[in-house]
Amino acid sequence: MRLGALEAGGTKMVLAVGSEQGEVFEKKTFPTDIPEHTIPEIIHYFKEKNIEALGIGTFGPVDVREDSPTYGRILDTPKLSWKQYDLRKNLQEQLQVPVKVDTDVNAACLGEMTFGDAKGLSDVIYITIGTGIGVGAAVEGRLLHGMLHPEAGHILIRKAPKDSYGGKCPYHKTCLEGLASGPAIEERYGKKPWELSKNAEVWELEADYIAQAMVNYILTLSPERIILGGGIMHQTQLLPLVRQKTLEYLAGYLNTPQLQNIDAYITLPSLKDNQGILGALQLAAMAVQ
Repeated sequence: MRLGALEAGGTKMVLAVGSEQGEVFEKKTFPTDIPEHTIPEIIHYFKEKNIEALGIGTFGPVDVREDSPTYGRILDTPKLSWKQYDLRKNLQEQLQVPVKVDTDVNAACLGEMTFGDAKGLSDVIYITIGTGIGVGAAVEGRLLHGMLHPEAGHILIRKAPKDSYGGKCPYHKTCLEGLASGPAIEERYGKKPWELSKNAEVWELEADYIAQAMVNYILTLSPERIILGGGIMHQTQLLPLVRQKTLEYLAGYLNTPQLQNIDAYITLPSLKDNQGILGALQLAAMAVQ
C-alpha cells in the first residue's frame, strides 16, 4: 500500500509517503502557517501521490474519538488560527481517502511500538520535552484516549525549595510544562537551554522535575517502558540524572525487573526522530483496516 503520513506540528509540517512496513519513500517539510496557507499545500502534495489512506499525528488538543461528530477537529489550541479547525474533515473531503487522526505524541508512541525498540510491548509512554511537554500512552496495546487524550505534560509538580521561578504555563504556572519545558528553562535563566549545557545546577533541577513526572506516570499507568524525546533530551547529561532521581523518588516501593534495569526502562527514542511520521504511517494503515 502507498500511505500518506502527516506530522502536524506547531512550528513545522512533515509530510511523507510510505508503506505499512515503515518504509518512507519520500518526505517534505515546511513551516506551519495559518490553515488558509498550510492546508492547500498539504492537499497539493498528497493529491498527486496516489495514496490509499492518510494518518495524522497533530498538535492538540484535538478530538480523537472516532464516534464523535467532531472527530479530527483541532479544539481550543493556543494556536489561535487553528482553533476549532476541522483538520480531518477538510483533508478527507479533498483527498477522498480514509483519514485517521491522533495526537503527535500518541503517533510517536505508536511509531516506537510498531517499528522501534518498544516493538512487542503493550504498555508504553512516550514523552516529548521541548517547546512544550506532551505525553502519549498506550495501555494494553491501544493508544490511550478516554475523555479526550492524555495531557500529562500539565501534571502538577512539587517545586524545589531553591526554585523561585514562577512558571511558564499560562494555565497552571507550575505544572511540568510550566517548570521544565524549553521556554521555562530559558525564562528562568535568561539563556537558551543549549547555552546552559555546562551548568550542572540547571540539569539537576530539570532532572528532578522530570523524575517527579516519571514516578507519577509509573505509579498510575505502570508502563513497560518510558521513552523520552524532544529537544531538551539532546542534553546527554540529563537522561542518567532522570533515571537516578526516578529511583530515588520511588524509594524502593516497587521492585520489578524493569526498574532493576533502569537504563533499558527509561530510554531515548530509537527511530532517529522519525517516530512521529512512522506512527502516522501506521495510523494510515489502521484507517485502511
